[in-house]
Amino acid sequence: MTPQPHLELGYVARAHGLHGEVAIRTFDPASEALDVVERVLVRTRAGEERELFLEEVRPTPKENIVGFEGVESRTDAEALVGAKVFVFREDLEPPAEGEFFQGDLVGLTAVDESGAELGRVEEIWATGEVPNLVIRAPKRPELVVPFADEFVPSVDIAAGRIVIRPPEYEEVGRPGSARAAAAAGSTGGEDEGSGDGE
Repeated sequence: MTPQPHLELGYVARAHGLHGEVAIRTFDPASEALDVVERVLVRTRAGEERELFLEEVRPTPKENIVGFEGVESRTDAEALVGAKVFVFREDLEPPAEGEFFQGDLVGLTAVDESGAELGRVEEIWATGEVPNLVIRAPKRPELVVPFADEFVPSVDIAAGRIVIRPPEYEEVGRPGSARAAAAAGSTGGEDEGSGDGE
């Protein structure tokens, strides 16, 4: 599985003000990717892709207020609402060993330890101490698994596969250490998690 050149970071939640600014919500609220990159790729709901350069980033507790070059009016900003936001892999420091960009985890096939397929990693929720992988499959209940060693024994990005030990299989009282996946743009071991973009 060839690494994707772009890592999904989040999405444009709304237009902000009258001068073209937008509010971007990242999958990991602690992600600092927008502070270290100069450009992003946005993919609108209609499928149009645009490379945009950042002029200003102002973090808030829930989102980042961002100004882009060439996005000058509220109408321009509203056209971006709902767009997915990606960062360029080449613009980021690579994650440390044992860490992963969130964007690289999204799309992996999840299997249990016996090799039975559980579904696909569709989203990552980073609302607690460790990110949660959201695994979905047709006609199966959604599975939400903490991205920690006791629940995720192995990750093979190259093979497009992640081994999951669902929480209901976990032995009571078994200790485990959290494994942080590097946030898109962040390599800190306490940080987030990819997502993706990552």
